[in-house]
Amino acid sequence: MLTPKQQELLSFIQIRLEEDGVSPSFEEMKEALDLRSKSGIHRLINALEERGFIRRLANRARALEVLKLPEAMHRAPKAVASSKPQLPASPPMAANDVVEIPLHGRIAAGVPIEALEGQNMLSVPAALLGAGDHYALEVAGDSMIEAGILDGDFALIQRTEVAREGEIVVALVEESEATLKYFRREGPKVRLDPANSAYEAQIYDPRQVRIQGRLAGLLRRYN
Repeated sequence: MLTPKQQELLSFIQIRLEEDGVSPSFEEMKEALDLRSKSGIHRLINALEERGFIRRLANRARALEVLKLPEAMHRAPKAVASSKPQLPASPPMAANDVVEIPLHGRIAAGVPIEALEGQNMLSVPAALLGAGDHYALEVAGDSMIEAGILDGDFALIQRTEVAREGEIVVALVEESEATLKYFRREGPKVRLDPANSAYEAQIYDPRQVRIQGRLAGLLRRYN
C-alpha cells in the first residue's frame, strides 16, 4: 500500500509520460508535490522502485517507467499539477516491437555543427519512444558524456518547439547549426549547457535559438 505522497508522485509521473513521453525532472516533481528539497523525491522514487511500481531505464534521460498502478488509481486517476487535459493511455506495445524513425544526419555534442537532413531511417525498439513524433540524430563529440551521451550514440528526439528548464534539447542556432545541450535561462538570455567540465556554456539571445526537439532516449550500438 502506498502513502499519499507516493501515490501522488506516481500519478504525476504517469500523467507526464502520457502527455509528453518523457518523465518529469526531479525539480518538477519537487514543485508538483510542494516539497522543500529533492532528497524527498529521491526517497519517494526509491520507495516506488522497491515496491515494483516504477523502474529506472539505462541510457535514457530522466528514465523512469511506470510498471503498474495501485487499484485505486485505476478506478479514479488523479491529475497532479497539470494544466493539460488527461490523455487516454496508449495500448501497451510488445517489448520486441520495432518502429522506424527518420535519421537526420549528425548533431554536435560539442561545438555546434550542421544538422544534416537525410532520408535514412533508423529501426528503434518501440519501448524507447513515448508519445509524439520522433526522429534520430547521430551524436558527434563528447560534451554530453557526463549525461551518459557518447560519441556515436543515436539520440532519439521527440519533436517539439518548446523546452522546459533543464531538459536536454536539440537547439538550432542562427538557423544553421544544431547542437545537443541542456536548455536553461540566464536572465533574458538562453544558455546551452554541456555535460562535460572541459566545455563552456553557450549563451545566446533567444532570437538566435530555435528548439527542434527534446531528448527522449538513446540507442547505442556495440561493435
